[in-house]
Amino acid sequence: MRLVHLTSSTFFGGPERQMLGLAQALPHDVRTTFASFSEGGRSAGFLDEIRRNGFPTVQLAADFPHALAAVREATALLRDTQCDALICHGYKAHILGRAAARRAGVPAIAVSRGWTGETRKVKVYEWLDRRHLRFMDHVVCVSEGQAAKVRRWCRVPAARMSVIRNSARLAAFESQDPAARQRLLGFLPGDSGVSRVVLAAGRLSPEKGFGVLVEAAATICREHPTAGVVLFGEGVLRPELEARVRDLGLANRLVMPGFRTDLDSLIGAADVVVLPSFTEGLPNVALEASAAGVPVVATAVGGTPEAIADNETGFLVPPGQPARIAARIGELLRDSELRARFGAAGKHRMRTTFTFAAQAAAYLKLLQQLTSPTRGTATDRGPHPATGPAPRRGVAVGG
Repeated sequence: MRLVHLTSSTFFGGPERQMLGLAQALPHDVRTTFASFSEGGRSAGFLDEIRRNGFPTVQLAADFPHALAAVREATALLRDTQCDALICHGYKAHILGRAAARRAGVPAIAVSRGWTGETRKVKVYEWLDRRHLRFMDHVVCVSEGQAAKVRRWCRVPAARMSVIRNSARLAAFESQDPAARQRLLGFLPGDSGVSRVVLAAGRLSPEKGFGVLVEAAATICREHPTAGVVLFGEGVLRPELEARVRDLGLANRLVMPGFRTDLDSLIGAADVVVLPSFTEGLPNVALEASAAGVPVVATAVGGTPEAIADNETGFLVPPGQPARIAARIGELLRDSELRARFGAAGKHRMRTTFTFAAQAAAYLKLLQQLTSPTRGTATDRGPHPATGPAPRRGVAVGG
């Protein structure tokens, strides 16, 4: 079987790690190619990382607003690779990839991770995505929470939907670098007196709720003189967050070192990981923290309650409530035995429930169903409004 993953990734983050982890976990006779729209050349970093892991990559030259050229180029790629199924990630891949898949006669799967609405432009794109998902041959949602949104907003029939959860990259957290703790503490000023670290990571945009974390940090740092917060990530809210940190007098207790490619080696050195989001699909940071044996305080939004078992692997709190976040973080900072118990339970849960082996088995079953020559696709249920009817060839399962 030959697969193509189509995306418009500009860096190697959580969704990209999920794509790679799936490709690595599938049987060797499933051959995977990764393709990305150029995004002005910014997709090079993602594609470089994929190549370093031994998979072929293609950077597509055509892009919006030249939609027809992009569809033609993607169609040629599917034919050249003798693709059996296309897995699409993100609104652009969903829309253009589906049109290309119809032309090439292969099924197209959309992976729905969530919608952020972080800017007006993104809101328009995500509206288009929600309108388009019903035309995909199948939609994979990364959590039950996201599946509920897709059913409610996108009118995708249940027969063309599956929930296949994100997975924890367990091997990355099997051993802890003994120097990681000092590196993590090293992000804070030397005179801060910090010996307990609360870690957060993600895009610095409104839906991630980091403004709430900054407010909570004022309480945490006042009540716990040896506690500090390290917030990794970049985004449009950085200036606003930095200004609020200064206003609260937290400059030596809350630092924002930016986006890091070595987060795997740092997350296990934290005492607590916090996710204050207003919306989530199934957060990779929560899975990775649990895989590393670190307790998590997170908001009960989207698929997060599927990742974090409340009062077992961490604490769940309502979104937008800094006092509740601070109280739960404080509870963990005061109790080393509780941290250890939650951390061990989280690690066990990841090993038994959120594995790439299980994810790969679920995808393989779905792919075998979709590529069966006797199965109809969304194409058979009527023409796509933009491209019209297209013939579909039979696809055989095999190497």
